[in-house]
Amino acid sequence: MERFNTYSKFVPYLYFLVVIAYWFTDLNKSEGIKAYPILLFGIPFLWQLIKPNNKLNFTLGMTFVCLSSYMILAYLSDVFNIVNLSIQTKQFVFYGGLFVVANFIMALWMIRNSLNRSF
Repeated sequence: MERFNTYSKFVPYLYFLVVIAYWFTDLNKSEGIKAYPILLFGIPFLWQLIKPNNKLNFTLGMTFVCLSSYMILAYLSDVFNIVNLSIQTKQFVFYGGLFVVANFIMALWMIRNSLNRSF
């Protein structure tokens, strides 16, 4: 349990790095070299793993809480059929919901890390 508590503060950063890597590899298949700027989004998360900073941590957490809140509203509008979408788009609703909830939880976890613990 002690080992889990030691490494648990790195989970949100690793999550967002994995999401960025997946996004990059998915776009790299179709777009080629145009996908490389996506890797720049991973720099703050790598920085937090290498040399943690509470201000950067709080800023990243607040930014992603805001983005995740917007994504939750978009997801709810899709679930309640506020906007009509195609059948193919609706097939991804379940996975999108998991992604939205995971992003929100990880962003809150980053804020919790910056408020409760010093690195």
